Amino acid sequence: MFPLYDENPARTTPYFTYGLIGMNILVFIHEVSLSNAQLSQFLNQYALIPQELTTNWNREWITLFTSQFLHGGWWHLISNMLFLWIFGNNIEERLGHVKYLIFYLACGALAALSQWFIGMNSEIPSLGASGAISGVLGAYIIRFPQARVMTLVFLGFFITTIRVPALVIIGLFIVQNVISGLASLQTATHISVETGGVAYWAHIGGFAFGVILAPLFGLFRQD
Repeated sequence: MFPLYDENPARTTPYFTYGLIGMNILVFIHEVSLSNAQLSQFLNQYALIPQELTTNWNREWITLFTSQFLHGGWWHLISNMLFLWIFGNNIEERLGHVKYLIFYLACGALAALSQWFIGMNSEIPSLGASGAISGVLGAYIIRFPQARVMTLVFLGFFITTIRVPALVIIGLFIVQNVISGLASLQTATHISVETGGVAYWAHIGGFAFGVILAPLFGLFRQD
């Protein structure tokens, strides 16, 4: 299933959602313009490296935020931005623009800390907007549990669109990450839990903190 758009559109323009998408795209364009050596240096400087954060918090804490705007490939970027575009607008409307930005960045930072906690000595860079977007998904699922999303479905050679409950799409996303995260714990306890470059525990942590923090930011406030 490939989500296309939310059938519960926001009534106001989601300026910060669009701005975050634009910033992520611009940073990725910069990434692909770099040589391999330059890219390696760039990621070492701005991605979250758990071991570096463990040994030098005073200098490395900023990577809890800068790493949220880095991506490891086109599909990593496109899938993240698609979920942010579909689900971010309603959360921005409910929280208000400024609170939404603070909420988004806080979820991303706390998600990164969740990944760091699992593997404090890992030398593998952790990057991507997935943790912050998982926080948005957590907020969405408790605020709009009955919403539906128009979804592209591939049935062999046939392609069609169906309306799928947002709860199903987000639920599948989280279940996949929980299973993968728990399975990866069994492989090693001394490195960051990542499989195929995906920081599963950042996804799980981001979702959990999104559920916790969103009501505190005014998710259920009356219009």
